[in-house]
Amino acid sequence: MANVELTGLMKRFGDTAVVQPATLTIADGEFVVLVGPSGCGKSTLLRMIAGLEAPSAGTVAIGGRDVTHAPPAERGVAMVFQSYALYPHLSVADNIAFPLKVARLPKAEIAARVREAAAMLDLSDLLARKPRALSGGQRQRVSIARAIVRRPQVLLLDEPLSNLDTALRARMRHEFARLHQQLGMTMIYVTHDQLEAMTLANRIVVMHGGRIEQVGAPLDVYRHPASLAVAAAIGSPGMNLLPATIIADGPEGATVRTGDGSMVKTVALVPKDAIGATVTLGVRPEHLLPDPDGPFGGAVELFERLGPLSFAHLGRRGEAGAIVAQLPGDRAVTLGEVLQFAVPAADTHLFAPDGRAYPLTPPPSSPVR
Repeated sequence: MANVELTGLMKRFGDTAVVQPATLTIADGEFVVLVGPSGCGKSTLLRMIAGLEAPSAGTVAIGGRDVTHAPPAERGVAMVFQSYALYPHLSVADNIAFPLKVARLPKAEIAARVREAAAMLDLSDLLARKPRALSGGQRQRVSIARAIVRRPQVLLLDEPLSNLDTALRARMRHEFARLHQQLGMTMIYVTHDQLEAMTLANRIVVMHGGRIEQVGAPLDVYRHPASLAVAAAIGSPGMNLLPATIIADGPEGATVRTGDGSMVKTVALVPKDAIGATVTLGVRPEHLLPDPDGPFGGAVELFERLGPLSFAHLGRRGEAGAIVAQLPGDRAVTLGEVLQFAVPAADTHLFAPDGRAYPLTPPPSSPVR
């Protein structure tokens, strides 16, 4: 196994920088997930680590060895793609064995490694089948087996679950978690699905506009987003983001006025010259508490009942004051009903005009309901 070190890694296509200079260290045996919207540069960053894209600047080191200009086969990495990329005319066993045959390993060793990888991914009974006789989840497991059979130092996964249905995605998330625990291999996983990121990662790397916005443990990133881009990327439903104006500051935090004139206390520490600035107030749906006199509310436009939890969408989508509030699953709500909510100051977030989060004191402490 090996660590991965990126130093100032950058990629340009013509005059467009699709990956801004990125510096990141991934520890030996760590499971890191790159998450962000489509087009944010996460797959390009992964492909530069794999050697499938040449960086415009910066370096890639794997296991302490500079591999920036090394071909993919000499980097000690294996990659699982969004498409399964299986050979349709070969059996499962031959698909798994293919990279070992290319490497000219002895037949006995190839057979032993194929059996080992197949057993690890519950493919032992499917080795004689062709890919067309497999389900989507089985095909993905074959592509993973073909990657790990090489015993790479680092396993790279580029949106490997995007072609699967919801149930299979959940099952395959469990497979990846089990596989990482079993192998202890360094894994770098790309997804736009924040649920996959929160479920699988030791650390999350949130990307936006080609930049690394924040790196941290899943719950740390969730509780303390460093920017508007992170707040929007992590959380389902996403954080409510409302325009506001700072009207007062103090040692316990700033007070802001929302678009409808409501006053909201926060624990954000703002500079003196920020008074009067137009900022963004962030509140997660699960931190809104029913309160008939609360500053947040509106008519229910959509109500989602999801078993033990429900989500009320208040106000028209896209309007400045529209919010989503989490409610108990047994809460009875009718469309058009007006609901009001308050939020503890400790559970608010405040973002400066440039999108960066103001520091909070103390950090948000209310438990997620």
